[in-house]
Amino acid sequence: MSQEPTPSLPDQHPIESDTMLNEQVFTNEPVNPGILSVDSLNFTMLSPKYRRMNIVTTVLFWGVALIILGLVFSGLFFEISDKHNPIAYALAGIFIFLASWSIIYHYFADPLKQYVVREHDINFQSGWLFKSLVSQPILRIQHVELKRGPIERKYNLATLQVFSAGGASYTFNIPGLEHEDAIKLRQFVLNHKDLAADE
Repeated sequence: MSQEPTPSLPDQHPIESDTMLNEQVFTNEPVNPGILSVDSLNFTMLSPKYRRMNIVTTVLFWGVALIILGLVFSGLFFEISDKHNPIAYALAGIFIFLASWSIIYHYFADPLKQYVVREHDINFQSGWLFKSLVSQPILRIQHVELKRGPIERKYNLATLQVFSAGGASYTFNIPGLEHEDAIKLRQFVLNHKDLAADE
């Protein structure tokens, strides 16, 4: 009478091998700074109307300031002695210098304000004399707001303010956006903020 072979136990080694393969190993290797570059970010320029708005606003503001200064030292409201004329000329020169500098600054600095929105972060760079690049992970965004003053509404522009989690004030803002683009950008951030939190 033949004896049936005893069934062999399954080999446990493949299971252990698969478990080891599935384990994630944490690494923190150094990165060569030479291979890093922000040029790979495809930045988007602000609306051309943003620079025009700032220049017009600057001209109007300092123009009104010069008119007020002229009325004060004209003697129409109260008597002004001749010894105050040098003060008036000095103030007028300061006003004209500040107005000229503001116009020059907006002319060169405003086109350098650019932004890029990616799947997991928002980046905004600015600066003419001093460069600045701010990055905000979308996962850390608490909420975003649209701000529109009367001058911005005149030019159909809006400012997007980004608030990070745990912060009382906004982390940074992106001015000079077309109103329609600002609405779309805000909705994109809100939608992807929820998706990033679920991952």
